[in-house]
Amino acid sequence: MNGVRDLVADIFMEAGVSRDTIVYEPFLPGHFRARKKWDMAIRYKGSLVAAIELKSQVGSVGKNINNRFEEALGSGADTWAAQKKAQAYGEVPPWLGYVFILQETEETEKRNRSVKALFPTDPVFAGMSYSERYQEMIRRFMADGIYQAGWFITTKVDESGQVSYSEPLAMATGRAFRVAVQGRVDYVRSVIDGTS
Repeated sequence: MNGVRDLVADIFMEAGVSRDTIVYEPFLPGHFRARKKWDMAIRYKGSLVAAIELKSQVGSVGKNINNRFEEALGSGADTWAAQKKAQAYGEVPPWLGYVFILQETEETEKRNRSVKALFPTDPVFAGMSYSERYQEMIRRFMADGIYQAGWFITTKVDESGQVSYSEPLAMATGRAFRVAVQGRVDYVRSVIDGTS
């Protein structure tokens, strides 16, 4: 994850922020809890440019997928509640990014996972693999404004040990993430400095 973290930092610097504005593993205020440690935050003249979560899943997906969902949802919802209830981040609202790397295996790609529950579940999930469920999670996080940008990467290791990468979710590719970051940096600078 350190390599991906450095790549995300580079994207912000290419967008116009300086390295000294990037903070790794900062605590940020919440509403339902006092604070939460994020993987990265970027500041500009006292305002939060972005807070980024970087997560991965390698093996044991079935045992951990709900934990990943709940962590991501909790972090985003708590941050937005802190802003709505107490203006914790000031006049410039938060901007949250979620970067997720999933190792592609037979387990992650198997379709028709059970969606049985005590009451009917959303039919969209019927037949989805774990990989597709993660993609739907990120899609909904962004559509509902919990996270403003996402980047979903899958990795695959072949028999020779060669690693390949894929970005199966069009709205959460490295290119889309880069464009979103540039827009956010431009927005914050225009608000703070009065320039575009």
